Amino acid sequence: MKNLDAVLAAAVEAAQAAGRVIVERQATGGSALSYKQDVEPVTEADLLSDGVITRSLQRAFPLYGILSEETAASDGWESGDLSAPQWVVDPIDGTANYTRGHPYVSIAVAFVVDGFTQAGVVHAPFLGETFTAVAGRGAQLNGVPIRVSHPDGLLRAVVSTGFPHLKTDLDPLVQRITRLLTHCQDIRRAASPALDISWVGAGRLDAHTETLHPWDVAAASLIAREAGAVRSHLEPVPPHIPPDLFGGGYLVSSPAIHDELVDVLRGTRGGDSPPPGRMAGTDPNGLDLNRA
Repeated sequence: MKNLDAVLAAAVEAAQAAGRVIVERQATGGSALSYKQDVEPVTEADLLSDGVITRSLQRAFPLYGILSEETAASDGWESGDLSAPQWVVDPIDGTANYTRGHPYVSIAVAFVVDGFTQAGVVHAPFLGETFTAVAGRGAQLNGVPIRVSHPDGLLRAVVSTGFPHLKTDLDPLVQRITRLLTHCQDIRRAASPALDISWVGAGRLDAHTETLHPWDVAAASLIAREAGAVRSHLEPVPPHIPPDLFGGGYLVSSPAIHDELVDVLRGTRGGDSPPPGRMAGTDPNGLDLNRA
């Protein structure tokens, strides 16, 4: 296996360098704003951050590919070789927050081999926080180990979620929110899912669920699982996409409420068997091959 200490150090260096750039960019007047598909915001800072991360990672490991949110659409990432060693990058997760001066913004960098995330970093530059994890070694926040929460049932759980940019079909979203509001203590919507998922690992949130992309989940999911969280997919994982890179129907939570939350979100109650797709945080690779 590759030297994961060096891999993690390169990911941290890249994410923090990009963080300094976007903080400085915002302080000097922000960035010009455009929209992908007329709905998803993109700024000059997204592209600047992407360039900083790409150059930094290529200097450290020039042979590894990079799957970044800012190039994924043109690259056709789903048809690529997802088993090759590669970096998975979100240069700014929470662009809408960033453009409005909100501090809840993150940068995510993951290293993935054979479809499994081996190292991950989620850096929140405006909060001064860096979440890190290496497969099988636990998760940390600014160098201090973190662990998930243990709420006393779903009625005592705070669950975060997100809303899609395209709002052509709101019924599933309304149904999800209704189920969460009626079965949980409260919900949150902070608009940086990589940071939300990392906060599950730190015990600041009890769960997070929404439909996401590889760059949202690759690094953060490893961090949460290494901190003791459990992950599921509430929709089938396509055979050509590794579970670590699939964000459809994504759910990560404290193990204390996971099965109950799966039942609530699927509209079922009870059941003795584990939910399909469940992945336990104790597996070094985060994958239960019997349930994927």
